[in-house]
Amino acid sequence: MFVANRRAVRSSYPVELKEILSVEKAEESRRWISAWDGIAEGATPLYSLPGIARRLGVAEVLVKDESVRSELGSFKALGAPIALVRLILRLFPDAGMDPVSMFKGAYKDRLRDFTVISATDGNHGKGLAAAARSIGCKCVIVLHANVSVEREEAIAAYGAEIVRITGNYDESVEEAARLAKVNGWQVVSDTSYEGYEAIPRDVMQGYGTVAAEIVEAYGGKGDGKSPFTHVFLQGGVGGLAAGILSYLWEVFGENRPTVVVVEPKQADCLYQSAITGEAAKATGSVDSVMAGLACGETSPLAWRFLVKGADYFMTISDDDAVAAMKVLASGDVKDIPVISGESGAAGLAGLEVLDANADAWKAVGLNSNSCVLLISTEGATAPQVYKDLVGESAEDILKRQRAWPNPKAA
Repeated sequence: MFVANRRAVRSSYPVELKEILSVEKAEESRRWISAWDGIAEGATPLYSLPGIARRLGVAEVLVKDESVRSELGSFKALGAPIALVRLILRLFPDAGMDPVSMFKGAYKDRLRDFTVISATDGNHGKGLAAAARSIGCKCVIVLHANVSVEREEAIAAYGAEIVRITGNYDESVEEAARLAKVNGWQVVSDTSYEGYEAIPRDVMQGYGTVAAEIVEAYGGKGDGKSPFTHVFLQGGVGGLAAGILSYLWEVFGENRPTVVVVEPKQADCLYQSAITGEAAKATGSVDSVMAGLACGETSPLAWRFLVKGADYFMTISDDDAVAAMKVLASGDVKDIPVISGESGAAGLAGLEVLDANADAWKAVGLNSNSCVLLISTEGATAPQVYKDLVGESAEDILKRQRAWPNPKAA
């Protein structure tokens, strides 16, 4: 399914949105998190894939590879850790704690009885657990029935206490809120709800690092014109899309790229929001192989950015996502192999689906002059699941990537 957002605008970045998410705050978050040893040094790769571009009939396809952001294997390493630090600063304003020192564990004795909790499909919880271990506080993670044992073990490896429920993601969010209230813990969620916006805002602000690195790869603001015409962003509750598009919108203003938001057919909350104009719920079962995007309710805070900053919304099938994973993994003589997980490949899957629909392709404005940006948000965060879907292990693909003779990073 595909729908144009008739509420989208071409304008300078609205002042009311800048008060929530800004380049300035994104850069502050970036400085802080760069001190954390849970993050790799330097920017993640931005690869040009000329083989895919030629096949699709566009000028260029770029993919930002977030699989190497950290040992966590996804962009979520930028969100929960920053939100946790900003939460502690708000709760202990007179303690004189420095964010950089906090990431280095300087206040572990002071924070050892402080507990945070969150629901997760995997990557957000792993990022929160890893940051909590470094900072020195306790962490509880609520998992729903469809989170794999492999993902559970990966989170538990960072010292988090795991709570399992039999329901779906949205029910796990409710259970995390209930446990927090009963025990006096603090919820660190990446989705907003009534009375709960500060932490989801901080999570989204952390994602600005991805956009900042992309802009820097092209020399900063330059002439104020975006170097890419289109960007395909994963849906979920909307946090990543809001975090990325807000940065690009502030930098490029009315010249921002066309934004296409992609999500699973059975977890179409953002698509439904585009139809109604308000933060809505999904109409399907929510369960999807794209675990990180299997969300049933739009984040109202994220929707404030998407309602005017996202131009198109579309849904894809699980088969579409798996096919895109295989395309990225295979590479060819022109394209470096890329390890992209189930949710990570959603952007390319969306582009491929549009390629098969001439009317939609034309409506989005894709043509031989288009430069398309994709964000591969995760690698093989569940290695066995990845191998089962792609038919090849991430380790084998990494070997081919390292041996690939024609690297062309943008």
